[in-house]
Amino acid sequence: MVLAIGVILVALVFEYINGFHDTANAIATSVSTKVLTPRQAIMLATAGNLLGALWGTAVASTVGKGLVDTQAVSLLTIACALLAGIIWNLITWRLSLPSSSSHALIGGLCGAALASAQGDWAVIKWSWLNPVTHQNEGLWNKVVLPMFASPLCGLLLGFTVMGMLLVLLRHWKPHHVSTVFGRLQLLSAAWMSFGHGTNDAQKTMGIIALTLFTATTSHLFERLPSALGFLHTPEFKIALWVKIACALTMASGTAMGGWRIIKTVGHNLVKMQPIHGFAAQSTAAAVIQVASHWGIPLSTTHVITSAIMGVGATKRFSAVRWGVVERMVWAWVLTLPITAATGYGIFRLVRMIHPR
Repeated sequence: MVLAIGVILVALVFEYINGFHDTANAIATSVSTKVLTPRQAIMLATAGNLLGALWGTAVASTVGKGLVDTQAVSLLTIACALLAGIIWNLITWRLSLPSSSSHALIGGLCGAALASAQGDWAVIKWSWLNPVTHQNEGLWNKVVLPMFASPLCGLLLGFTVMGMLLVLLRHWKPHHVSTVFGRLQLLSAAWMSFGHGTNDAQKTMGIIALTLFTATTSHLFERLPSALGFLHTPEFKIALWVKIACALTMASGTAMGGWRIIKTVGHNLVKMQPIHGFAAQSTAAAVIQVASHWGIPLSTTHVITSAIMGVGATKRFSAVRWGVVERMVWAWVLTLPITAATGYGIFRLVRMIHPR
């Protein structure tokens, strides 16, 4: 029981780090365009993340039971996955790189599960047909394909939306454009914060639900005190208290603010005005909302940064600082394999020290 509670606490630590690591996703453009002060932007992002995290469980179900065989998962597996994700998040935060917390967690889970199954690749659900929803699910369909498709969607839609706005508003005075879209950006920032909560917070919900299910089926909760009976989970489900705990934890992390990454996303990619911030945030929020509806654990970082690139490219191709983009892309590409190797390595190391 103590181990299970410890794993839940580690999961909440990951959620907290995810909050301040990914704060930039929701508020960087609002800060860079000076529509909101940093403090106002963080308050808005905190509220949006809190509400979004309480909305739906499709992504949580995908992460908790749709990517690896739950029968091969132990509490040690989950702990190693979380540690791999935390380590990568802290490294990329230190380097000011907006990497994907989602892919860090998923990579760690796959690597740790592979080690738990003693190298049997069948433990990873690459692709399978859900008999209930009749959707193709699994790592390939829910993670790998969206990892490439979502930045492309963000880039192309951001470019298209911004291009349409420029054509429609070509006769407006710059002052009027800035005034109107300064107000509209409040709505787009709120939508982006809500979308971030609906997708990112749910990943840790899935991990905690998997922890409770694993502990219950392993008979670790047989002698639970009546006050802790809510931990007993004989079937995989996302309990209300799990949703509330993750929502509050992510909101707390968001309130801390990840200023290093905010600077990279909001200032170092491209110089923006309120209309650019509105176009980028609205594009990214729409893509994330669709993905959350279909249970796809998307990288919100990939989507918002690629949308900013698309919006910036409407000025001129050289307006985007492609040197910064190159560093970010390397972080995106390396996240899954590095965290998978880290999760695998941590599990094997623990088993060498404590065989049982």
